[in-house]
Amino acid sequence: MPNAKVLEAKKAVVAELTEKLQNAASGVLVDYKGITVAEDTALRNELRKNEVEYAVVKNTLTRFAVEGAGLSELSECLNGTTSLALSHNDPIAPMRVINKFSKDIAVYNLFSRIGIDEGTDQKTYLNRYNAAIKFLTLVAEGTVSIGTETEDPASAAAGGFKVKSNSRLFTREKMRGM
Repeated sequence: MPNAKVLEAKKAVVAELTEKLQNAASGVLVDYKGITVAEDTALRNELRKNEVEYAVVKNTLTRFAVEGAGLSELSECLNGTTSLALSHNDPIAPMRVINKFSKDIAVYNLFSRIGIDEGTDQKTYLNRYNAAIKFLTLVAEGTVSIGTETEDPASAAAGGFKVKSNSRLFTREKMRGM
């Protein structure tokens, strides 16, 4: 049984979190398992730029807070490595940043971490890896998209398909050494 001082501190955390949940325009529960410190730092910086409050939360304390805020259906989502992103101004900001970040990390993980150290047909993996890095470099430079600038397939095939794309949180230079 925790002593009275610890119990009061936990009650204060729950009360503060309950108030933040009640006053938030929107929020996202995030499972942050598997991301590196650099990726977490990049996520925090991007969320901060978008005025989104982000913190790792203890599931038990958060469970008390969501029930106090009238959001008890979220209790079943509180397991494992959980963090909370809350916005008080822009209701779309947490989802937009987390979604973009998730896609960038998924693409990076798919093409640069998986399969390289596996023993089966390593050359195939390395070829796939090198092609993906080349593609991601073009994406990071903003020169590649899945669309074409012309309607004529012959000229599109001859000239490639170079179109402006959305900016990415991660570039090859930023991810080097992870």
